[in-house]
Amino acid sequence: MENHTKTDKLLLLGNKIVLTICILIVMLPLLYILLGSFLDPNVLLSKGFSLNPADWSLEGYKRIFQDDLMIRGFINSIIYSVGFTLVTVAVTIFAAYPLSIEGFKGKNVFMVFFLITMFFNGGLIPTYLVVKDLGMLNTIWAIILPGAINVWNIILARTFFKGLPKELFQAAKIDGASELKIFLKIVLPLSKPIIFVIALYAFVGQWNSYFDAMIYLEDQELQPLQLVLRSILIQNQVQPGMISDQLAMAEMSKLAEKIKYASIVISSLPLLIMYPFFQKYFEKGVMVGSIK
Repeated sequence: MENHTKTDKLLLLGNKIVLTICILIVMLPLLYILLGSFLDPNVLLSKGFSLNPADWSLEGYKRIFQDDLMIRGFINSIIYSVGFTLVTVAVTIFAAYPLSIEGFKGKNVFMVFFLITMFFNGGLIPTYLVVKDLGMLNTIWAIILPGAINVWNIILARTFFKGLPKELFQAAKIDGASELKIFLKIVLPLSKPIIFVIALYAFVGQWNSYFDAMIYLEDQELQPLQLVLRSILIQNQVQPGMISDQLAMAEMSKLAEKIKYASIVISSLPLLIMYPFFQKYFEKGVMVGSIK
């Protein structure tokens, strides 16, 4: 057992208190939203919690799953996020690996071009015109392709590849392996941490994105879940099919609140499911470039 001085014990206690406060700051709003998706809004505001079964209901979730636009948005978000992640990971890895090879001529020139794009860009209007001229407006490609290349991800992957043992590459070349074989048989299997971290960043970023869809997609059938959710939360517009006109105004208001909370819970589920599977790779991947 480690021996700690009095100062160390105070620091550890302080760290635990700060971490506990941070956890509560994060967890309490999430818990409130989760309870709000099941509980009567009036009970939630007045009591905060109730064990009375009459105050609990799945009506908000039922209304969501009965709404075609919400289901379509959920499916679209999965398609966009998975497609964007696959393209981003592929482009990043294929761009970063050559830039990490010592003998690759012109890699510094390519890095300068990449770095310039980190600080300067054409803006929204030129980007929109490019997407339009390429015929990608109102298509899935308008969501997947424009933001697929992230220079920061390329730098991360390049740094990771540079940290791989050089002896492996030398031994493979002595055995007559080509660059492609080295990449497929040695580099990719060893690069799972950085691949999963980039995939997680890409998926989360695309899943939470709605601005590109708002700009490039006109067809309501192509809208992602976040754009549907935005109309519910910001514009306060619950889909007409979710609430019957025969309900009283008070009941409609209660149901609208449940639908909002339930929508947030459902939109967060894929990310909550992903993190446990990616966690074992995440720590090693995010430490790329740190001092050893």
